[in-house]
Amino acid sequence: MKKDKVMGTKKWFYWVSIGVVLIIIYKLLDNFTGISDWIGNFFSVLAPFIEGILIAYILYMPCKKLEDFLKKRKNKFLKKHARGMSITIVYILVFALIVWFMNVIIPIIASSISDLISNVQNYYNAVVSDSSNLTIAPFIQDNILKPVVDWIQNIDFESLFTIDRIKTYLSSAMGLLRGIINIFIAIICSVYILAQRTRIVRFLNRLAKAMLTEKGYRRFNKYFGQGNNIFFRYLSSQMLDGIVVAVITSIAMSLLGVKYSVLLGTLIGFANLIPYFGAFFGVALAIIITILTGGWQQALIMAIVVIILQQLDANLINPRITSSSLKVSPLLIMFAVTVGGAYFGVLGMFLAAPVFTLIKVIIDDYVNEKNREKDRKDSEEKIEGAEQ
Repeated sequence: MKKDKVMGTKKWFYWVSIGVVLIIIYKLLDNFTGISDWIGNFFSVLAPFIEGILIAYILYMPCKKLEDFLKKRKNKFLKKHARGMSITIVYILVFALIVWFMNVIIPIIASSISDLISNVQNYYNAVVSDSSNLTIAPFIQDNILKPVVDWIQNIDFESLFTIDRIKTYLSSAMGLLRGIINIFIAIICSVYILAQRTRIVRFLNRLAKAMLTEKGYRRFNKYFGQGNNIFFRYLSSQMLDGIVVAVITSIAMSLLGVKYSVLLGTLIGFANLIPYFGAFFGVALAIIITILTGGWQQALIMAIVVIILQQLDANLINPRITSSSLKVSPLLIMFAVTVGGAYFGVLGMFLAAPVFTLIKVIIDDYVNEKNREKDRKDSEEKIEGAEQ
């Protein structure tokens, strides 16, 4: 018993020491701007490679599925060059999809935004005129519609083309050029990662085995596999589901005669990527714009149809795409999204769910292991007491 207490004290002291050291390091970095800037510049240099890893991660499963399909063919050439051909085909399809999106969807969305800004005052006046007989109209006009209209109208377009602004635009153009170069590097990097993924995984496996204890190595393999499964299933399913929601919502709005249907459908689809809060925000904004452009009745009908589609997506489409849910409490997901958004913005809100899911898996395993150890010790103590 004394030995267990001593070991427990040592473990407690060990983890407290690590926490103190991490706090000291954080404070040092927080107070030394130069070190923080250096770290920031270092990560900006690594950004193309990190983006390349992310691209390779997203495209890994399509490439693997296609590679397995080609390897099953009887043709020897296909079997021998299955990996290279699968990577080439997937990238061609992705580029074709991007080009189609840039040439078809983007112009429609840009035209809709331009037309909405140009006519927002006329839409607002029409809504005020049509809703003058409604009791709740003054509240909605003053607290919901008017702030939106004022914000759009207060955009000073002349100030956007001053000398200082032009310099800013030139700087942004140079940043855009660097961004294009970084994207090119990221694509090349992702191709190499996909082509040599077997060697990379084998090396990481050997490295982990050399650096970790046997127990630590087993845990590394376990959580790496679980984390990869959680992240890939979540990211791929959410992106595909967002596209499906955008398409069916745009079609439904078009059939209802809603103006800017493609813009609003795309907005709802992208907002749907953020659990819980995203869908509410997207639908609310679509309702406000529909009230301005089509009146209260059309907005109400549109809201009912979109909410029905959201429920169909949540109960039928999304589960089939995801195949299995993250199995996490909605309260925990909402907490994760709130924390992720507060510290890391929109990206944090999007990635919060899988990150917290993996943390929950690790904590659950830790708690279960500790409880099993305590139960085993209690049973041993009972046996010893019975023998005495």
